[in-house]
Amino acid sequence: MRVFVTGATGFIGSAIVEKLIGAGHQVLGLARSCSAARSLTEAGAGIHWGNLEDLESLRAGAAAADAVIHTGFSHDFFKFKAVCEADRLAIEALGSALVGSDRPLIVTSGTMLVRPGQFATENMFPALTSDLNARVATEEAANAVASMGVNVSVVRLSPSVHGEGDYGFIPMLIGIAREKGVSGYIGEGNNRWTAVHRLDAADLYCLALEKAKPGARFHGVAEEAITFRAIAEVIGKHLNLPAVSISPDDAASHFSWLARFASLDCPASGELTGEILGWIPIQPKLFDDLISGDYFKV
Repeated sequence: MRVFVTGATGFIGSAIVEKLIGAGHQVLGLARSCSAARSLTEAGAGIHWGNLEDLESLRAGAAAADAVIHTGFSHDFFKFKAVCEADRLAIEALGSALVGSDRPLIVTSGTMLVRPGQFATENMFPALTSDLNARVATEEAANAVASMGVNVSVVRLSPSVHGEGDYGFIPMLIGIAREKGVSGYIGEGNNRWTAVHRLDAADLYCLALEKAKPGARFHGVAEEAITFRAIAEVIGKHLNLPAVSISPDDAASHFSWLARFASLDCPASGELTGEILGWIPIQPKLFDDLISGDYFKV
């Protein structure tokens, strides 16, 4: 199968590319720079020049493939609504090239947005619209292209996708702790996050490519409910800093834009995903990865 992958040189996308090629698929990766193109060539993938804002390049890449995996996303959280709307347009562009075919499109969402404060399962849909939670634009776009007959499914990733090369929330929290001299959590810190290793997540995408039915939702969740306080305590221990409670009123000052994520209670299950796809996470859990990995190296 020839698979077009956006975000193909990113933290998760690069692992997906490696897994796909190892399984005998051909990969066409989206590249916007010479360095990205070199990385794709070294991985054994083909190059498709373009970027997430060049909708015509996305349509052309999808048209040239038997399947599409969309992991590309701009992580500019200071312009979060704008980048979420850009993701909507990207998904609609990719989907438009697949109308009238059974070629699968897998898009990337997050477990965080499904039902904050509840235990989210794969058969739940976000309670809020994108007007109230910008990230829901991704799932709205998936629904829109599904209504056009596109074979689309959604992989919802945990807020912590960890592993070598991680530049997500956990490294950001470590950086904040170093800057502030304390490892913080908000209030009692009993709000819960989920986690998954990047290599387990890559396996999930590959299984979804082979087995997903149109409209399916899958959860990249290896650990269902890790308290934010426990995360802060592990970070504090390895930095030799105290883990302290930050009042909700001071959260924005301490965490900056990350405060809204640091306060979310978003436990979620991956049980149905495992049952449907036969997905079994085998990589190290978050805290084991923090201990044995390079998270605390300067």
